[in-house]
Amino acid sequence: MNLDVNTLFLVTIYVEAMLGLLLLFAWVQNSAITAVAWWGSAHLLRAGSVVLFGTYGSAPDWISIDLSNAVLFTAFAVTWTGARVFDGRSPSYIGLFGGAVLWLAVCQIPMIAHSMEARILISSFIITGYTWGTAYEFWRGRSEPLVSRWPAIFMLFAHGSLFLLRTPLAAALPWIPDSQVYESVWLTVLSFEALLFTIAIAFILLAMAKERIEFLHRVASLVDPLTGIPNRRAFLEGAEVMAQRIDAAPRPAAVLLVDLDHFKSINDSFGHALGDRVLQLFAETTHSNIGPHDLLGRLGGEEFAVALYDVDRDRAMELAETIRQAFEDAAFEVEGYPVAATCSIGVAVSENAPLDMSALLGQADQALYAAKERGRNRCELATPEFVLHLDASTPSLRINHMHAKSAA
Repeated sequence: MNLDVNTLFLVTIYVEAMLGLLLLFAWVQNSAITAVAWWGSAHLLRAGSVVLFGTYGSAPDWISIDLSNAVLFTAFAVTWTGARVFDGRSPSYIGLFGGAVLWLAVCQIPMIAHSMEARILISSFIITGYTWGTAYEFWRGRSEPLVSRWPAIFMLFAHGSLFLLRTPLAAALPWIPDSQVYESVWLTVLSFEALLFTIAIAFILLAMAKERIEFLHRVASLVDPLTGIPNRRAFLEGAEVMAQRIDAAPRPAAVLLVDLDHFKSINDSFGHALGDRVLQLFAETTHSNIGPHDLLGRLGGEEFAVALYDVDRDRAMELAETIRQAFEDAAFEVEGYPVAATCSIGVAVSENAPLDMSALLGQADQALYAAKERGRNRCELATPEFVLHLDASTPSLRINHMHAKSAA
């Protein structure tokens, strides 16, 4: 059964237009992902290019061929630009219009203007360049865990590769004279493949945008918006993961519980804006002093926690003192104000697996209580001398503080 190219053209126009409107509608519903607007516009431009190409025979060649291809190349460029924007890169306006300008310029060269093979070769390279460029942009952002990136990369690479085959296949397949261009077997193959591709890629791109929104929501639920570090929930989940890893391959571990000294007085004296900056300073200085396998989190208010992986007692106390001193130095003067903020740190160490993270957090909290009792701006190590009593009604961090007999 032969495919009617005229029908394919009409279907392609309708499909491209509907997909473009669908993507634009999705963008209007949630404008956070600007790339969706770019991708929707690209589909509308492709629909326009097919309309112009459909005037072949009834309109001058500069409209039905030259202009239609220029619009088509711009559509692929807009898709590529959307991929850049999706991963936080700025649009390249040279790249956006470069393909169309190049095409219109070379079409003025008589040798190329009268050679169908040369025009097919040039147009194929332009489309392949933009398509592979789009795939590369998605590849560059692969560190973001979006599953839908991979089918998008594969389809874009495959579609670009098919366009590179246009020149040899055009020579091998029967190309009917100009008056019967719509009967070309190769044109039928290209039209059908382009239709399937445009449907598939539109839904994959929409899936990527949806997956990105869901990912951002998940991140927002686990990240403290002020300091940019894990919140209480994320820290406790990460600490449990660390405990499981230590159980599987025993390593020493430590927990530091930190409280910023007299933080309410800082807010009262200098204002909440400066108090927020002090919290950010602590997060920044602490993050710069811990390792890649360690975990920093804000438990709430001015309370922070650090889980240290593969550190013994001496190293844990050394890191705690480094954090305390670094914060004291950084917060001595904040934005021109003599804040002189300090912190107290409780340290608990486990050198044997299995690791009971809840118990370790409780010991660190007890040590923090001792640090406050002994003058603040100091680090205290939890030892067997501390008598720990966990409140059974509230797990992990609700501790009934009790003095050690030696401190009584």
